[in-house]
Amino acid sequence: MIFQRALRRELTSTAGGVFTTLFTITLTVMLIKILGQAAGGQVASQDVLALIGFQSLNYMPIILILTGFISVLLVMTRSYQDSEIVVWFACGMSLTRWIAPVLRFGWPIVALVGVLSFVVTPWANEQSSEYRSRFEQREDIARVSPGKFQESAAANRIFFVEGISGDASKVRNIFVNTINSDGKNSVVVAKEGETTVDADGEKFVVMNKGRRYDGSPSLPDFQIVDFERYGLLIGNQSQTAAGERSARALQMVELLAKQDGFARGELLWRIALPLMSLALMLLAIPLSFVNPRAGRSLGLLVALLLFVVYSNTVSVFQASVAQQRMSFMMAWWPVHVIVALLVVGMFALRLNINHPYHPSRLWSRVRRAMTFQREA
Repeated sequence: MIFQRALRRELTSTAGGVFTTLFTITLTVMLIKILGQAAGGQVASQDVLALIGFQSLNYMPIILILTGFISVLLVMTRSYQDSEIVVWFACGMSLTRWIAPVLRFGWPIVALVGVLSFVVTPWANEQSSEYRSRFEQREDIARVSPGKFQESAAANRIFFVEGISGDASKVRNIFVNTINSDGKNSVVVAKEGETTVDADGEKFVVMNKGRRYDGSPSLPDFQIVDFERYGLLIGNQSQTAAGERSARALQMVELLAKQDGFARGELLWRIALPLMSLALMLLAIPLSFVNPRAGRSLGLLVALLLFVVYSNTVSVFQASVAQQRMSFMMAWWPVHVIVALLVVGMFALRLNINHPYHPSRLWSRVRRAMTFQREA
């Protein structure tokens, strides 16, 4: 049918623009955030591009859900403003005839959201966690950003180096301030140093040609020691960052095997994403009604507010399951059933144009009331 082909073409074109806009905004925010973390020594600078890629995959389901929802909403709103819907109704066609082409346009989005939610996003979260964990497990001296003071993982030592070599093992112009177990400060400065691992697996930063200051200059036990070579213990090679993997990084097989609250909450969220995508695209058809003489900004704001309420309500149920205040079987479906009933109700309201609460009749009443007040 010519109408369906034209509609799918317009929906696809609009979706391309909406997706580009949303993805650009998201990418910009992530770039600023991750670059700030890299500058603060929280992540490795060479991992910035990889982390941005993983974060992009993590946000991709939400971006696609909004893309489908906003695209259908914009196209339908334009049809109302250009009076195409009036012609459509005048030809005896029902609003429900829009469902089939919208679903043909939207099923690839729903399928892609499902694949991202169940497969790709957990993999991206796992990779991102591994990158960050690998950086956290590195010795303190290798995590230091040149020209920036950096606190150690144990919070008892502050490093400062002027420069780091390409392999991150050698540093120059070192400053280390350590708070000993007795509460006294020990300051070490050296021209250069490198990290080494001894036979027992203990990591040292070995500094050359430096000086060590122990104690406070105002106290009699203050000491100054010059050295040619000085080793400072910074970690143990055998230490590993133990800990349970986050539920967000678990693949579906592992997630289904776990029965704790966090796993059940994560499963609820993954199931909710494709259902949200489908429900919102169908909701956009009756929700797009606007008066041709009025702007469409208000309708778009209402639609975005509904999306926020929908997603936040799902998050509330997810948190309830994670905290074991609600069972998974009682939490995964109520929100989607309510939205489905809302879709059916709005379709019924739009189809029954003679209903006293139909938006066109309500708008006519408001206009008559305003005209009556002006004449009075």
